[in-house]
Amino acid sequence: MSAPAAATNCTRIAVAAPRAARKVRHAFSKHGGNMGTEGSVAFQFKHCGQLIFAPGTSEDKVMEVALEAGAEDVIADDEGAIEVLTSTVDFETVKNALEAAGLMADMSEVTMRAENSIDLSGDDAAKMQKLLDILEDLDDVQNVFHNASISE
Repeated sequence: MSAPAAATNCTRIAVAAPRAARKVRHAFSKHGGNMGTEGSVAFQFKHCGQLIFAPGTSEDKVMEVALEAGAEDVIADDEGAIEVLTSTVDFETVKNALEAAGLMADMSEVTMRAENSIDLSGDDAAKMQKLLDILEDLDDVQNVFHNASISE
């Protein structure tokens, strides 16, 4: 399922059963969003492997090992966290190489990563967070992917 949400954010939802669509549609309409047709925001997400390393991890070492093992990209953020992106095919190979080098990711998964994020704050951030919480609490919703970067 795909849905443009509040403040031009996009949300991609994986559900276990078709009956979830009614509940998801209700959550969107109740919280200021709307649900598009299946796949309508799919182009804004990339199916890939993602590994996140804590600030303080050696960026040079992560970059060297990850790229040698087949990673597509290594990105350091302003706080010092390091994100390694892989194809879904190379995910396990890259993860194993990093672990063999003594580099343990705080988070590692194959995911749908937003190509671009939208910064939200204030009321927009609160509305989006409430919608995400409701969607994640629905029994038949397996995963919720979104492009919101929510500021506290």
